Amino acid sequence: MKYIDEYRDGRLAKDIARQIAAAVDPARSYYFMEFCGGHTHAISRYGLEDLLPANVRMIHGPGCPVCVLPIGRIDAAIALAMRPEITLCTYGDLMRVPGSNGSSLLKAKAAGADIRMVYSTLDALKIAEAEPNREVVFFAIGFETTTPPTALALRAAIARQLPNFSIFCNHVLTPAAIQNILESPDVRKLGTIKIDGFIGPAHVSTVIGTEPYEFFAEEFQKPVVVAGFEPLDVIQAVLMLVHQVNDGRHEVENQYIRAVTALGNEKAQNEVARFFELRESFEWRGLGEVPYGALRLRPEYAQYDAEKRFSMVTPAAKDNPACECGAILRGVKKPADCKLFGTVCTPDTPMGSCMVSSEGACAAHWTYGRFREKARTQDEGRAVA
Repeated sequence: MKYIDEYRDGRLAKDIARQIAAAVDPARSYYFMEFCGGHTHAISRYGLEDLLPANVRMIHGPGCPVCVLPIGRIDAAIALAMRPEITLCTYGDLMRVPGSNGSSLLKAKAAGADIRMVYSTLDALKIAEAEPNREVVFFAIGFETTTPPTALALRAAIARQLPNFSIFCNHVLTPAAIQNILESPDVRKLGTIKIDGFIGPAHVSTVIGTEPYEFFAEEFQKPVVVAGFEPLDVIQAVLMLVHQVNDGRHEVENQYIRAVTALGNEKAQNEVARFFELRESFEWRGLGEVPYGALRLRPEYAQYDAEKRFSMVTPAAKDNPACECGAILRGVKKPADCKLFGTVCTPDTPMGSCMVSSEGACAAHWTYGRFREKARTQDEGRAVA
């Protein structure tokens, strides 16, 4: 297939759905977690769950970097931005993420902080060049996909000898989070999350390849299928997972062969390795402290590390107790299980990070799934009656 509409062919999707229905064992249930928010968005947007048999369940994982950023890091960014010499550059999604006590970067900007929305790391560099009297800090966030651009920005800053540019690094790593989920009490002891396999992230895998998932398939005996973000990609990945479960296999398979290789983008990996190293531990919202779950700048680049340069402190902060983002990010609950969903928490008035980002589970469910699920529940109720 060459064109995007071919990956959204409804007839092909229904044909694959029939193959899934024919392949599943009616005596058992299948639970598959899609780690990436892009997959969650595709599942909700195209109504893929409606095509699946009732005993094939999709579990939304923590795969949105904005959603998993803990409140303390937002609070730290706000505190930094309030300093008079600082210009904080950030992506748009982060502007509305709630911090402590109803704060946000958007509200801090309204209060006078110099916070500027950018579309790339190079935008921040341009600001640093144009305004040498300002300390320009780029609020870096994202999985392995967005880390290479941050590395390139650092290389450019060094080459241009920009003394007023630095990075507030919040880049996180997906393999560590998958391991954390599989080792969590919810999966291993409590049984509140049943996972038979994973749909592996798409964009992340273009950078890291499929090899990093081999460990999970072998150690935890969970199949992984790396898939693209189009609806046919996702539903084909489900079929591949069903076949693996039926066969008792736990392998890493690559559905996204048009973009992902086993080794990934080694040039990008080398750029990242030049500037970053593993953090021993980093807090993920919903997962808690994840060992080796994030990156930081290497010591030799400390002058570009905003946390060291400005002695930043990440304060301890708790989520809104009524917000279920943490449980939703772990796959324990669905968006509709949260009492705030659709009442006080909407995309216009987000109370939690899952509603802020367009890839968040709550935002996807609000936009595409809430009426569909209500109709499905009513249909199931009538069928029982």
